[in-house]
Amino acid sequence: MSVRDLDYLFKPASIALIGASKRPGSVGAVLARNLFAGGFDGPIMPVNPHHTAIGGSLAWPDIASLPMTPDLAVVATPADAVPGVVADLRDKGCRAVCVITAGFGEGGDAEGEARRAALLEAAGPMRVLGPNVLGLMVPGMGLNASFAHRDPLPGDLAFIAQSGAMLTSVLDWATGRGIGFSHLVSLGDKIDVDFGDMLNYLATDPKVRAILLYIEAIGDAAKFMSAARAAARTKPVVAIKAGRVAEGAKAASSHTGALAGSDAVYDAAFRRAGMLRVYDMRELFDAVQTLSSELRRMGTLGAAEAMTGPGDRLAILSNGGGIGVLATDSLIEQGGQLAALSPATIERLNGCLPPTWSKANPVDIIGDAPGSRYAEALEALLEDDGADAVLVLNCPTAISDSMEAAEAVLKVAAGHKRPILTSWLGDGSAQPSRRRFVESRVPTYFTAEEAVRGFMHVVRYRRNQMNLMQVPAAKAEVSPDRDMVRGLIDRALAENRPWLSEVEAKQVLQAYGIPIARTEIARSPEQAEAAARGFSMGDLVAVKILSPDITHKSDVGGVVLNLTTPQQVREATAQMMERLSIEFPGARIDGVTVQQMVRRPKAHELIVGLNEDPQFGPVVLFGKGGKEVEIVGDTVTALPPLNDVLAQAVIEETAVYRLLKGYRDEPAVDFEAIRNALIQVSRIAADFAEIKELDINPLIADAQGVIALDARIRVAAATAAEADDPSARLAIRPYPRHLEGTVALQDGRQVAIRPIRPEDAGALQVLVARSDAQDIRFRFLHTMKDLPDRLAARLSQIDYAREMAFVAIDPDDDQAVIGVARLIADADETQAEYSILLRKDHQGEGLGYAMMNRLIEFAQARGIGLIYGDVLDENEPMLSMCADLGFKRAPHEDDASVQRVTLKLASDG
Repeated sequence: MSVRDLDYLFKPASIALIGASKRPGSVGAVLARNLFAGGFDGPIMPVNPHHTAIGGSLAWPDIASLPMTPDLAVVATPADAVPGVVADLRDKGCRAVCVITAGFGEGGDAEGEARRAALLEAAGPMRVLGPNVLGLMVPGMGLNASFAHRDPLPGDLAFIAQSGAMLTSVLDWATGRGIGFSHLVSLGDKIDVDFGDMLNYLATDPKVRAILLYIEAIGDAAKFMSAARAAARTKPVVAIKAGRVAEGAKAASSHTGALAGSDAVYDAAFRRAGMLRVYDMRELFDAVQTLSSELRRMGTLGAAEAMTGPGDRLAILSNGGGIGVLATDSLIEQGGQLAALSPATIERLNGCLPPTWSKANPVDIIGDAPGSRYAEALEALLEDDGADAVLVLNCPTAISDSMEAAEAVLKVAAGHKRPILTSWLGDGSAQPSRRRFVESRVPTYFTAEEAVRGFMHVVRYRRNQMNLMQVPAAKAEVSPDRDMVRGLIDRALAENRPWLSEVEAKQVLQAYGIPIARTEIARSPEQAEAAARGFSMGDLVAVKILSPDITHKSDVGGVVLNLTTPQQVREATAQMMERLSIEFPGARIDGVTVQQMVRRPKAHELIVGLNEDPQFGPVVLFGKGGKEVEIVGDTVTALPPLNDVLAQAVIEETAVYRLLKGYRDEPAVDFEAIRNALIQVSRIAADFAEIKELDINPLIADAQGVIALDARIRVAAATAAEADDPSARLAIRPYPRHLEGTVALQDGRQVAIRPIRPEDAGALQVLVARSDAQDIRFRFLHTMKDLPDRLAARLSQIDYAREMAFVAIDPDDDQAVIGVARLIADADETQAEYSILLRKDHQGEGLGYAMMNRLIEFAQARGIGLIYGDVLDENEPMLSMCADLGFKRAPHEDDASVQRVTLKLASDG
């Protein structure tokens, strides 16, 4: 990931246009017109050997003759000339180039691929936007380096798209509605600058309030996820993903492979990053409309809100009963709730509405409603704690003034924080009202259905954000028998077996603490009979064919259930092996498995699986299982690693969750056991790169727990890189277990030190509460009595791809943290800021030195070139330690009371 030199793209001081033209209708002419007309405050230098002037400005015959080195070059020459042009720009010292031209292997042709390789080589260290782009626009600084058909309005929404056509469509739609942008960027073929770079860059721009993405393919999944998670923590990020058909599922050899299609994986990625996903152009326009309004009141979670829920209860206020019913239908269909009005609110509405009002939500205030009636009813609804937002609808009538009603709503809205959405129906008569709502940044929509969808956008966004901030409970971890699993995998690979046997697959699950049904291998009918005699009296027994070449056993009669005696087991085995040997003459049949049948008549059949996505790496699947799993299709995909909170969120996304919660006299299932199965499968993905596919189907679940009745695991040799670090194939870097260890104190005692985990949020709050007030001020540069929940979650739920925090554990209490040393790197990982906090009773023992040295070692291994920190002048212990460790110090340029300490590192990475 890199934001290196992106300021030269988006904040250039000078621009060169290579391929500028006067020919009407040409790309070069439109680019020149837009650049010169945009209001850019800096030199624009057109390059064309056939003209002396373009757009009223002197033109230059070639790049070498330019009077200065441009920060940004826009290239619109024929494709064959582009690599040479870019090489000349590089030699001139240009730092960023936007390549408008197409023809660089977009269709996979060899000639274009060769041009692409030549362009990359020619660019060297230059940042390249494109090729095959519409261009880029930064309205706030008058930069329009595109061939778009109109200039955008300035605003605070950033829109990044692979498709130039999508960008111009959004531009056209938004401009007509008075919606402005901070950035509009066409990424094209993403030869260099991609979505990850843009998210990293825009996340730190205070002029950008929200980011919109149009995605066809992301490229580097790990880079994208790291950038998206960072950006979504600071501002809303909305994405539309094109190409939702999962072609890759056609050849899948397991249920998980068939169900975990590419679109489901993108869905999982967007949820995990805390983003909002929309599905079509109309929804994207709705999202633009919502984001250009007061989204912050609706979509931004405070600490208390994050703990209470997503707020999906909507009150509907209308001057027409029919439109209120339509809005209600849309709300329920989209998964929202109709707010239940309190008796106090009903009584209050009785006092201000006609006797014939609806007496319930939706609130029909009758078609002749004046503005005063809207205002009084809206006040009542906004003060009802049972409503999370209010949708106000207006149908045009001959006896009421819709503008008067709109002004009344705006006056009430100004005095309340609770979200208000509006929909003034009609065309000409409603336009002035809608314009007033837009000017006041109150969300407004053409139809009630669109308004409800806008509300549900925010509900889904808040749910995803809530999952980013919720803290999993601390609990004892399972210590899996990795050596045993390694032996099983190595043996299968040595025998050239792509599938583990059922018994081996269950041994893997058992090694990770997932309960299994007892299963024995029998190579003959006689061995099957002997195995059955070892089971408890009264057990029902199942026999399943054991063959690496027969995938779905039940489909071919390879499963016999409900056997009650050893003799029945022997006979069923003999018949099955003989029949399948005839029906599948080329298949290798190794015998059967004899399995105890678990009798839990009210248990639910679930599926838990693992598959490898071409872009995102390993993904986990959960849902309703059984033989009909692919027909029912009630499954959800998630990105590992998982914890309790994330696993529960996955469970709740499924339809079967409503049954798992219990109903009538049926108790709820043991959710902790299901979560544990999901968490452990995600750990398997991180531990063994050779495991490419895993199916537990069914995993039966009830109030007593879970049991895996059937399991399949496909293995393949790992690459050298995967073998070195199996977790590197995950799109989200998991907990780095290899960094656990100890540090020595001055008296020789050893203190456990490890990377921070999300479960440590509570321990961080206790650490702050037990720390000296001055130490807190030294650490945070301001006073703080308590560590807020939201900040505790943020400090403990780190992205191991771009930051690290080590916690020291109290030798006398393994649940307590006595120190934290943190390192946050920039997006380029060239430098990182450190911070340290130690509990007062453990200062002076050498723990601070030990933890700082651990940070330095970590930074060197990651290739970070410089560590820095801001230290208050009065923090003499920290300044003294930094001096001992070789840090340089200098007064901070912005704060005379602070010293900036820096340490240059020799990279080991």
